[in-house]
Amino acid sequence: MDLTRIIETIVGQMRDADDRGAVASYIPELAKIDPARFGIAIATADGRMVKGGDADTGFSLQSISKVFALTLALGKVGDQLWKRVGREPSGSAFNSIVQLEREAGIPRNPFINAGAIVIADINLAGHRPREAIGEQLRFLHYLTEDDSIAVDNAVAKSETETGFRNIALANYMRAFGNITQPVDLVLGTYFHQCAIEMSCSQLALAGRFLMLGGAHPAGGRVVSERRARRICALMLTCGHYDASGDFAYRIGMPGKSGVGGGILAIVPGVASIAVWSPGLNETGNSHLGTVALERLADATGWSVFSARAFS
Repeated sequence: MDLTRIIETIVGQMRDADDRGAVASYIPELAKIDPARFGIAIATADGRMVKGGDADTGFSLQSISKVFALTLALGKVGDQLWKRVGREPSGSAFNSIVQLEREAGIPRNPFINAGAIVIADINLAGHRPREAIGEQLRFLHYLTEDDSIAVDNAVAKSETETGFRNIALANYMRAFGNITQPVDLVLGTYFHQCAIEMSCSQLALAGRFLMLGGAHPAGGRVVSERRARRICALMLTCGHYDASGDFAYRIGMPGKSGVGGGILAIVPGVASIAVWSPGLNETGNSHLGTVALERLADATGWSVFSARAFS
């Protein structure tokens, strides 16, 4: 398989695309991003890195950060976490408050905003927000072997000033007793987590432990094989909000999107893939990122539902 040629073809197609989606204008800093940008990077199980387009341009992780925050929280409290957060698709928008009323303040899964705020509460316990964010950055430095990854403070400030729905979600869950730390500190942790900036190249490296069944490519384990498998399962069923089923149908890879336009996708045992295009579709996922991953899956046969991916 000539992966370099496949990537060159996809980058060319995405460069010429007319429909690029719309940037996340409700976060003022993200509204400034050029929708013409597109990058893709693939870290393979045999140690190669294949990339194209704007693969080395940094972008705001936003909800992709929830994968790494969840991994840390599971390391702290284990399966006790699931008493406070569910594991089911929501079928609602990522920032919806509707289900919290019916389900006693327990979010459906850790990848919708309400669930991620509970995860932030768990990661904050015993720490100040600066320490909790520092822990997440150190984790990403360890996964990528790159100490340059940092928070984009302008994006964090922009989210803090406009994140009224998230403020409502956090206070609502606090009323049910499912947020235990001061709400403003939990939200500060959450907003700064979402504002971590990475490139496609860095993000593909960060996802390698999920590709490798929990192992770090430099040696040792990040998580157990069982935990890596379960995180991937949640990415497949819940990683694209109420479009998760469509993403599984079209692409067939565990994936997690963010409104910064990035998507992390995993082919277990084969590849960790990051794409970025800031224009979003109607469900808040990268429009061209989704198209590019579908074309990559078609060209390579990479899918958890395809025997060709593992042959």
